[in-house]
Amino acid sequence: MSGALPALVLASALGCLGAAALILLVRGLAAARRRLCVVTVNGLSMEPTLLDGDRVLVRRVPLGAVRAGQLVVLTGPAGQPGDWIVKRAVAVPGDPVPRASVPALAAAAEPAVPDGSLVVLGDNARLSLDSRRLGYLPAGRLVGVVIRRYPARQHPSTPRAGSAAGRLVGARPAAAMKGESG
Repeated sequence: MSGALPALVLASALGCLGAAALILLVRGLAAARRRLCVVTVNGLSMEPTLLDGDRVLVRRVPLGAVRAGQLVVLTGPAGQPGDWIVKRAVAVPGDPVPRASVPALAAAAEPAVPDGSLVVLGDNARLSLDSRRLGYLPAGRLVGVVIRRYPARQHPSTPRAGSAAGRLVGARPAAAMKGESG
């Protein structure tokens, strides 16, 4: 009987440690979810860099952490709630206004991109709704920067062109596949 008591105490201690480890794991995953998200690319606006069906891992960051040349995820144009778009940041606050490549900013009075604004372009100019037509995008639309790409061939369950979701343009959170975006 005296051997049973230490075993019971040991089992109880291990149970407490397991519960503590589980709590830490859940908190860690919750923290990661606040900082990271996965987005499925739908459409052709970022070809050839990103293809329809690719997924990207996005780190949520403020505008001050974005650098020209990075791929960014933003909320879509007004009137399209829930949709996100993936574009390339070409100018951030303080950078010269890219008048030559962005017709909507050709007549901009300021020499540099103003604070709180971002200039983004899709790699496929012909099919992209971006700063060429929208001008500056406000920092409040920034979701984060792309830190990794997962090609579509690595996840065959993603809808492809020709399916209802495959015809959509832009991107949205992997969990929300409805709507339309530029």
